[in-house]
Amino acid sequence: MKLQLGTIQTLKVARKIDTGYVLSNGEKEVLLHISEAKEELEAEQEVEVFLYQDKKGQIVATMTIPTVRFDAFDWAEVVEVVSGLGVFVDIGIKKEILVSSDDLPLLSSVWPEVGDELYVALDKDKGDRLIAKPVKEGDFGDDWDQAPKTLLNAPISGRVFRTSKEGAVIITEEGYRGFIHHTERKRDLRLGEWVKGRVIEVKEDGTLNVSLRPLKQVGMIDDAQMIIDYLEAKDGVMAFTDKSDPEAIKKEFHISKAAFKRALGKLMKENKIEQKDGKTYQKK
Repeated sequence: MKLQLGTIQTLKVARKIDTGYVLSNGEKEVLLHISEAKEELEAEQEVEVFLYQDKKGQIVATMTIPTVRFDAFDWAEVVEVVSGLGVFVDIGIKKEILVSSDDLPLLSSVWPEVGDELYVALDKDKGDRLIAKPVKEGDFGDDWDQAPKTLLNAPISGRVFRTSKEGAVIITEEGYRGFIHHTERKRDLRLGEWVKGRVIEVKEDGTLNVSLRPLKQVGMIDDAQMIIDYLEAKDGVMAFTDKSDPEAIKKEFHISKAAFKRALGKLMKENKIEQKDGKTYQKK
């Protein structure tokens, strides 16, 4: 009977050797290295183990049972990013598992970074090696926890598990689905990134619309300071005013024209800037 890679098996200790224990299912044998055993084992003792490939490609056993399996999703931390290949994640065993670039966004700028976490399950590649695959929304179906209406305007945190030009989908700490429209963020979000925002809508199906932008009055202060910093870096003058093209403003400052105008208005009221000849000048 074949020992299946990536499965949990109950095997018997056939014998102890210098490097660990040889386990058997009656037909096949596999090594449980001494560092992978959680206790001293005796001959003929039954032990539950997880089977994976070591760096030499050999199937080995560990008594550490990962929560990420073929039939079970869980979060796994990104421990290495390899351009063109993918990212490696820690599922709790000694070997890090590859998430292929084929299963990551086309734009590497929104790939996860070290420390981000991906919601993954195990799979096998064409070479029969263990890999991890990120969860897709279709894997959830409609099986989301329903958020209460009382969450409206409340702060919310979660991790990005889908990102696109249109927006990003997060799984919140509480297990709710949250959608962040591209207009409700200042930059594209990485897959696996942890974000903090606020609930701007609780939909009838119990999912959330979330904004990463501060409330207008708070955002205006932040945007005004950003404009001052920008002016100081440009020797007190910039070729942007409240009449500038919205797309040019968005590209340069990553905020909407409306937010830009609010911030300019605040600074003009405070007598910190003036506009003339199609430019904005910082007052000293």
